[in-house]
Amino acid sequence: MSALTPAEISAVDAAHIWHPYSAIGPDSLAPTVAVGAHGAWLTLIYQGRQVEVLDAMASWWTAVHGHGHPMLDAAVTRQLATMNHVMFGGLTHEPAARLAQLLVEVTPDGLETVFFSDSGSVSVEVAVKMALQYWRSTGRDAKSRLMTWRGGYHGDTFTPMSVCDPQGGMHELWTGRNSLLADQVFAPPPPSDYDPAYSAAFAEQLAEHAHELAAVIVEPVVQGAGGMRFHDPRYLVDLREACDQHGVLLIFDEIATGFGRTGAMFAADHAAVSPDIMCVGKALTGGYLTLAATLCTRDVADTISANPPGALMHGPTFMANALACAVSVVSVELLLTGDWRGQVRDIEVGLTEGLAPAAALGNVADVRVLGAIGVLELDRPVDLRIATPTAIEHGVWLRPFRNLVYVMPPYICSRAEIDQITSGMVAVARALT
Repeated sequence: MSALTPAEISAVDAAHIWHPYSAIGPDSLAPTVAVGAHGAWLTLIYQGRQVEVLDAMASWWTAVHGHGHPMLDAAVTRQLATMNHVMFGGLTHEPAARLAQLLVEVTPDGLETVFFSDSGSVSVEVAVKMALQYWRSTGRDAKSRLMTWRGGYHGDTFTPMSVCDPQGGMHELWTGRNSLLADQVFAPPPPSDYDPAYSAAFAEQLAEHAHELAAVIVEPVVQGAGGMRFHDPRYLVDLREACDQHGVLLIFDEIATGFGRTGAMFAADHAAVSPDIMCVGKALTGGYLTLAATLCTRDVADTISANPPGALMHGPTFMANALACAVSVVSVELLLTGDWRGQVRDIEVGLTEGLAPAAALGNVADVRVLGAIGVLELDRPVDLRIATPTAIEHGVWLRPFRNLVYVMPPYICSRAEIDQITSGMVAVARALT
């Protein structure tokens, strides 16, 4: 079979393929054809020619080591020589065992059991199922709701959607009258700075609903696709205290923040807080294959296992895929043996300095940076028909959403590459004035 030309790829795509949060039809914005990826760079077809652009999104926050890393390539190749995939029902294998051991070692203390799944959304589904089944196992079936703060995003399947912000969030369509989503408990969004009064009000609301709450679920320190907002880590300490006081489990969604993105291995580490259940994904495989995991304490695992039906009732077809586990082991080991802290610190400095001029633009409402995350919040929605070509012409791939131009670049980016990324972001913001 001969290779498709870029024009043929675009034609098939336009006729048949859905893209994330996109329409199909002649009036939809055509996606750009990608034909290669190496290091921090993507090769795209733009206006009929190949161009090299920096992957400032780390391909939706996954490719922390860049593309085509020789050690990650080798891990996949080695695993292909022995076993690509086997069912995980009744079978196990070395890549899963090694990865589970690594995750228990690097995640916050007390998280001792690992459930593998194939996406971040499913890992959140599993986390919630763990919490619900835990309380059912103790005979407290009424504890069946979740509490969170507004401004969050937890995924695209129905349970995660139910704890996304119901007003202005990615899944507002599914809220309100006749919603099929579970009715959850929402507190106001956390302020960026620490305010003890906010924590007190949250704890009071939690106490009021404690009899029906299975868990509190939040994205620690950074709220991702719900608005790219940051908050003081001390709120996590207060959440842990309130959950313990009122008998509610605590779930941290670290799918976007995990594996160094915020400057700590996990965002929870900023507060030295351990949740009862934690979700990880995205950067887990270094961007090679889809894999996520849900970790929980021995108490949660043992309580579920010791009571009817005697098992956690979930089992994905591609659970613990051997290829994905093998490349994840090497990806995590690359972080543990490398200077990711220094890399993220240098990126933070570069983003802070490079984005500072944007504050003077009339349409920029806020500029914020944390670790290897940079955000320009505009006072109006981003027009991708302007933003995308502007970014490409500045040698950068961006994927803004709502009113946010943001980046989460690979950790391997040099200072010159970060400078190019920030120049592209500022150029996009200026083009949108």
